[in-house]
Amino acid sequence: MINKRFIAIAGNVGVGKSTLTDLLSQRLGWMPFPEAVDENPYLADFYVDMPRWSFHSQIYFLSRRLRHHRQLLDHPTSVVQDRSVYEDAEIFARNLYTQGAMDQRDYDSYRELYEVLTLFLPPPDLVVYLKASVDTLLCRIKGRGRDYERDISPVYLEQLNALYDGWIERFDLCPVLTIPADHLNFVEEPQHLDLIIDKILDKLSGKEVVVLE
Repeated sequence: MINKRFIAIAGNVGVGKSTLTDLLSQRLGWMPFPEAVDENPYLADFYVDMPRWSFHSQIYFLSRRLRHHRQLLDHPTSVVQDRSVYEDAEIFARNLYTQGAMDQRDYDSYRELYEVLTLFLPPPDLVVYLKASVDTLLCRIKGRGRDYERDISPVYLEQLNALYDGWIERFDLCPVLTIPADHLNFVEEPQHLDLIIDKILDKLSGKEVVVLE
């Protein structure tokens, strides 16, 4: 009997996390866990005054993400998660801090809480990192036609890409499989999805995996 597996799909806005989560769950028979869309009670205030409310908003997001992570660990079958708990802190909170929307004191307190909590939270078996250029992200964002994403700037996506690359380079809590999403079209090319699934299963079994090109 195959052991229960927990993999998390990570990556920038528009890179294809939700789509890959669904495709993997269909092919592998694993339970998909889409990104939670709980209503953040601080969000309206945050958009009016980011420096004042960024800490409160990120604490809320972190608490919800940690709760969902625990639920995934407790689920009886193998699971595929759309966006990991780590991305809230390592990408989005860090970006607020570097852009001056969260001050040093609040950021230090947030990081301390995040780091202590993750010490007690078992990691996934594998993080699958979808990596794509800003041009690819913008094309895919435009293609899915979500009104609230229309004004996402290339500069913002580039900042997030840099943070993602830095995080993946430092990350050592579990194995990581990087998928070059510019070149692998797992939606329209079935052989690309087959390749990704093979690499995921190899990585989970402990085999050495050549970096995908």
